[in-house]
Amino acid sequence: MLDMIDEKLDFALAGLLGWVNWWDGVRLIWVDGATKEFRRKVTDWQPSSDPVASLEVQAKALETSYVKYCEELRKVTNPTGKWYSDAIELAASLLGATARQRAEAAYMTLSSRD
Repeated sequence: MLDMIDEKLDFALAGLLGWVNWWDGVRLIWVDGATKEFRRKVTDWQPSSDPVASLEVQAKALETSYVKYCEELRKVTNPTGKWYSDAIELAASLLGATARQRAEAAYMTLSSRD
């Protein structure tokens, strides 16, 4: 498990997606670091606690390496390292991941890409 508060994890994930924090004169927003294209309001994007936003970072992590992401997700959903009796039990564990667990696995995957 990552030793980060949710807000720090959210900001780290945005950075790994290539987003930067930008003041638009009214509020803080995330923009694409290269194109400056609007991505999200900072207060509306919290992948560590919002299931929809966590699926967004999960999709990017799967695109980067589906094997690495699945390995990292298995680690965070099963911190005791117990053996699964079959593939269905493993799949159920992964499908039942919380937003925080998906965000952590995405962080580990995206931060290790070449």
